[in-house]
Amino acid sequence: MSDYREIAERIVKIIISPDTVVGFMDGVMSVPIDLGYMVYGYFDTEAHYAHDRGRMRIAQAIHKGILSHDRISDAVQIIFTEFDKQITESDQNKIYSRVVSSVVGRILTNSKISARIAVVIAGGTFIHTKIGGGAIGSVFLLGGMTERCIRASEKLSVEEPEAYQLLRPRDYDLLYFLLEPALKPFIDALSVKRHQGTYAFNKILMLVEEELGNHHG
Repeated sequence: MSDYREIAERIVKIIISPDTVVGFMDGVMSVPIDLGYMVYGYFDTEAHYAHDRGRMRIAQAIHKGILSHDRISDAVQIIFTEFDKQITESDQNKIYSRVVSSVVGRILTNSKISARIAVVIAGGTFIHTKIGGGAIGSVFLLGGMTERCIRASEKLSVEEPEAYQLLRPRDYDLLYFLLEPALKPFIDALSVKRHQGTYAFNKILMLVEEELGNHHG
């Protein structure tokens, strides 16, 4: 588990500038990485049946529009809302009032952040630079990217089952390999609260407030 300050710094980076996730995503569409996952998937014969079912679920989810801006934004919003549920109203005001001109409420603020992240992933620089927006559904189904998608979902289900259960009902777990750069620090903070208690979680919140203060000071 990352230390509290590292988690806080990553949370602040996403709150202040959601567009920075594109810098973390440079390797997401990497051909060498995809080839590595494709080879790994080929030799991992024990997982073939389960992954065949996973590929079918991916195809169905894409057909239903899981890669749309609204669905990606909704997936991000689910984790942000869960994070907000763990914070007192007083602490929410302290944190979010530093990034908006007035406290407009956690849902509106998070909608702005999640929408900007979704633009980066679904319709912004990331997709248009790497593969062209119209091709993403087809590319998503090919080789190593599918393997990465399935294995990221499996890893999330084992390491962060609570987050997985939040995302799985709408197949948003299949987006996690794309969303991880933006969501991981919030999931890490929730994991700290679950395993180490409210005091540890509040320590992260204090550091988030401190980092935001330093940024705007």
